[in-house]
Amino acid sequence: MEYTNLLIEKSAGVATLTINRPKALNSLNSSVLDELLDAFTALGQDGDVKAIVLTGSGEKAFVAGADIAEMAEMTVQQAKEFSRKGQRLVNLIGQLSKPVIAAVNGFALGGGLEMALACDFAYASENAKVGLPEVTLGILPGFGGTQKLGRLIGRSRANELIFTGKMLNAAEAREWGIVNAVFPLPELLDKALETAGKIAGNGQLGVAHAKDAVRSGLDMCEADGMNYESLHFGALFASADQKEGMRAFLDKRKPAFTGN
Repeated sequence: MEYTNLLIEKSAGVATLTINRPKALNSLNSSVLDELLDAFTALGQDGDVKAIVLTGSGEKAFVAGADIAEMAEMTVQQAKEFSRKGQRLVNLIGQLSKPVIAAVNGFALGGGLEMALACDFAYASENAKVGLPEVTLGILPGFGGTQKLGRLIGRSRANELIFTGKMLNAAEAREWGIVNAVFPLPELLDKALETAGKIAGNGQLGVAHAKDAVRSGLDMCEADGMNYESLHFGALFASADQKEGMRAFLDKRKPAFTGN
């Protein structure tokens, strides 16, 4: 698929995926969602990509939200289909075997925050602002925000953010646990790429199994989650990467992981 709204760069096992609609503050319309679904599917299948950094173009916005001009005239059925398309995207990001880091460079509102929540974790620039302002438009978050935010920061704080529609600045977003760290804007992408590079250097089977154990375990009781973790732990001992990683440790050398 040829992308008109996305830029993709790959280097040393890390893919940088940039939403490139700066004049529209990288807002999400149906075409952008279709391109993102295709791009994340392709990156998930690319054996050379071990980690992904998601960001927006320009210095103002990660993603300022869904495209209100497109949504304004939607019918009930069209709105439901639009919501489900956004949900397919955030579910795809979460289900990828490869970690996805959000580099939130400015506004992450509505669907933009929902995309960041779908990533495995997020870094933000000092000028970032996050929020779910959908109620100020007479609607509610439709790309998973009502489900994912409470699981991340707790029901009470999620309710406050969703019901008021207020925005948090970068420092508040870190305090609330929405982003892991805050950096000056010129440093943000480099910091995200640095972390992605560290992840790419680890055993990718271990990373993939760990991601699934964390994600799936959150929907289980603790006892079932512990059992699920043990299944993953044991399965990895059939891999070449486990043997290489432990042998390299004993030999005091850097492991040469192959993903097998």
